[in-house]
Amino acid sequence: MPSYVAALERGWSADNLRPESAQEELARVRTDAQAFVASMEDREAKGPPVALPDGSVVNRLPGFRRWLWDGEFCGTIGFRWQEGTTALPPHCLGHIGYAVVPWKQRLGYAKAALAQLLPEAKCVGLPFVEITTDPENTSSQRVILANGGVLVEHFTKPPQFGSKPGLRFRIALA
Repeated sequence: MPSYVAALERGWSADNLRPESAQEELARVRTDAQAFVASMEDREAKGPPVALPDGSVVNRLPGFRRWLWDGEFCGTIGFRWQEGTTALPPHCLGHIGYAVVPWKQRLGYAKAALAQLLPEAKCVGLPFVEITTDPENTSSQRVILANGGVLVEHFTKPPQFGSKPGLRFRIALA
C-alpha cells in the first residue's frame, strides 16, 4: 500500500482521462485502506457508480483490478465485462485497461500483466476481449499486438470521451 499511495501522491493516476481520480483514490485509501483493496474485486458490480471524463455517472460493470508489482507498485490492469455477452455499453470502450507509472514504463510490465490477465478473462466465458487505445499511443499498441491483438477498427469515441479518434483491437481467448 505505501508505494501505491506514493504513486498517487506523485500525481500518477490509472485514469488518464480523469487525473482527479488520484486524489479520489487517496481519500478512499486514507478513509479505509482495507475496504479500498476489497473494492478492487467487484465481480458482481456492487460498487458505486463510475464517473466518466465528461462528469456523467454510469452504473459499474462487473470487474476487477490487479496491481503490477516488482517489489513495489508499478501500475494497474483492470478487466470489466457484462454477463452473458461480449458487448459492452457505449460508455465502456474496452474490456481491459492498464496503466504503468512513468518511472516503470518500457520494462515490459504492461505486456506481462496483459498476458497474465487473458486466462482470467477466458474464465468468465468470453471468446475474445476488446482493448482500445489512442492512435498515437504506440506503446499500448505494441503491448496489445504482443499479446495477439488484431486491429478491428478505427472509430470515434463517444462524446463523454471527447469524440476523439480511437483504435479497437481484439484478442481471441482460444
